[in-house]
Order: sequence, then C-alpha cells, then structure tokens
Amino acid sequence: MSRWKQTAASLLLLLLGGCAARNGEDNAYRQVTMDEAVQLMETETDYLVVDVRTPEEFEEKHIPGAVLVPNESIADEPPAALPDREQMLLIYCRSGNRSKQAAAKLAALGYTNVIEFGGINSWTGETVSGAV
Repeated sequence: MSRWKQTAASLLLLLLGGCAARNGEDNAYRQVTMDEAVQLMETETDYLVVDVRTPEEFEEKHIPGAVLVPNESIADEPPAALPDREQMLLIYCRSGNRSKQAAAKLAALGYTNVIEFGGINSWTGETVSGAV
C-alpha cells in the first residue's frame, strides 16, 4: 500500500473512531440551540444552569439562578457545586468555546445529563449582575 493510502486510511479510521465515541452515550454531552435550552428551562424542573466563565465575568452578568463553576476549575474531581451526576446540567459560557470544554470534562467525570447551549453573548433572556 502506498504511503499516501496508508495515511488516508489512518486518518479515516481516526475520524470514524472519534465520531463513534462522540455519538455514543459514554463520555458524551448533548449540544442544543439557545431556543432549545430556553424550552428545557421552561418545561423541566430538576436542572441546574451552569456558568463556566470566570468569577469576574459571572459578576458582570449571568443568567438568573445560574451556578458558577469556572471551566478552569473542572479537573479530576467532580465539582462540589454539582453533587448529582444524574441531574440535568445546562452549560454556558461567553461564546460557546469554554462551555464545550466544560461539558466534555463533566461528561468524562461521569455526569450523565450534560447539555451545552453556547454563550451568554447569544442569550436574549433576562440577566442579573452580582457575585455568587
């Protein structure tokens, strides 16, 4: 097999393997639109809205009732602010990058109902300011 074909085959396997892991239930999170997140907040009762920005960003403005768990603080242990690994967690940040990182880390820690919905920059609902 030519070197080019070997490289192409390796890349294909890598991509397919990544897709399979991402679409499976293990260590995965769900991504929804802002509108879908709002609908979940209106229809569900047992959920937490989790802001993964910095404390300074949170203090400036956040979604009412949100819990602050900075992305940088999520490591090898489950965050103390998120004791129930089965509770629905609606994750957001400023623009959507850190929320994806945090959602992946929480799913890897065994959280089973992690939903990422982007950033507060796109949020059209009410916001509040102030510390935790």
